[in-house]
Amino acid sequence: MMRWIVVDMDGTLLNSQKIITDLTKETIIDMQKSGYRFILASGRPTSGMLQYAKQLDMDKYNGVVISYNGSLAMNVQNQEILFHKPLSTIQSKRILHHLKQFDVDIMIDKDEYMFVHDVYADNIQHESRMGCYKLCEVDDLEAACQFPLNKILISAKPCYLKQHFQEMAEPFSNEVHSMFTAPYYYEFNALGVDKATALKHVISFYGSDRTEVIVFGDAHNDITMMQFAGTGVAMGNAVSEVKTLQTL
Repeated sequence: MMRWIVVDMDGTLLNSQKIITDLTKETIIDMQKSGYRFILASGRPTSGMLQYAKQLDMDKYNGVVISYNGSLAMNVQNQEILFHKPLSTIQSKRILHHLKQFDVDIMIDKDEYMFVHDVYADNIQHESRMGCYKLCEVDDLEAACQFPLNKILISAKPCYLKQHFQEMAEPFSNEVHSMFTAPYYYEFNALGVDKATALKHVISFYGSDRTEVIVFGDAHNDITMMQFAGTGVAMGNAVSEVKTLQTL
């Protein structure tokens, strides 16, 4: 019996205008009323997911958000943290130091602020609005980072990232997890962190197992949770690697 419905956000739940259609909203609310538990799973920060969760009445039905590509999971209704595994401060500073040699834009966050080198760089203002952050421009992100990070987000031209992502990731290959989340985004998380890891902790916390889970996704960072779920559904716009995993 399916008990948990897990949905990625960008490219899955949201349309091209980044909104939830009325039909989708009504369907999800009706399913929660029928007893299904709903999980949003995204690379977005928690602050950038809650507005959508509340549109779906997840705060009334014990819904869960899995944010930062799986480094944090939280019950929307009572704000209980169900799973949290950030990068350590030492790891974060080492990565930020290494990235200084590359022509990339870097974004880190704490509380309501996103820290960047240049507030006018490509994708910076988009990400700050999407995450509901205030922007803070600093000269040295490594020096400014005095706290653990849920993730380090890197933005650059797709051709540049494709050429240099291995050089960026290689020194940390055995101690952190890194991956593309879009052609122009590359991200670092703590080792072992992905959407599937957080999902396993969530359903275990509530006494369920993978056979009760159905996952909808479209991108590379959805692959692990689709492999974990009892049923995986690829969106029509999904990348080819995701489409090969569909089990429905």
